[in-house]
Amino acid sequence: MMISDFSAQVNSCRDCSEKSCAAAILHINELDRIRENSRATAFKKGENMVHAGSMTSHIIYLKSGLVKEFVKGANDREQILQIVSKFTYLGLPSLFGDRVNHYSYAALTDVTVCYIDVNIFNQLIRENGNFAYEILVSVSRDSLNNFHRFMSQSQKKIYGRVADAIFYFSKIVFEQDSFELPFTRQEFADLIGLSRESATRVLAKFKDDGILSIDGRNIGILNPEMLTQISKHG
Repeated sequence: MMISDFSAQVNSCRDCSEKSCAAAILHINELDRIRENSRATAFKKGENMVHAGSMTSHIIYLKSGLVKEFVKGANDREQILQIVSKFTYLGLPSLFGDRVNHYSYAALTDVTVCYIDVNIFNQLIRENGNFAYEILVSVSRDSLNNFHRFMSQSQKKIYGRVADAIFYFSKIVFEQDSFELPFTRQEFADLIGLSRESATRVLAKFKDDGILSIDGRNIGILNPEMLTQISKHG
């Protein structure tokens, strides 16, 4: 369940310090149209935000926090597709597809979001070429990141997969060498298609070899050169 709406506290999209690169391009009157057709709210950690199979009525702009994008497969097991960080639009593939949400989204941390009416969002894409270009760049970047990650995952053994996952969090999600893993060991294993036992065993091996520091969910890369070699050849 989402927690209390705080849209009244946001004076204007013009003054928002958490705009996306795309929204920063919009004219004042276009930002006002978004403000008139959007609503800000928040979710607590662990809450579901969007269920696969629902219709796309709004584009969700993630202002802060982390979200997991996932699908459920056989035996109701999750396959985590990617971790989404702030200043990102959720649901764009569905916007340009059949208007059905094919992915589910859940909050990994407390998050704040804006729901933007999908018709207004579509109008802005059609009317403002620079805005449309930035949206296209965002979709393409995410698609390429996921493509390379899935290709790597399908071709590597477990050590290489875990190394790639650590680099994914370090370079893509957090952009730093030390971070707090935002979910459980099971979810970490689901991200890279391993069993929890296998993923945990490899992490322990990396810690014993001095490649990583691990304290609960806190992970630091101590030997990036060795981790790079494992990523390339694992």
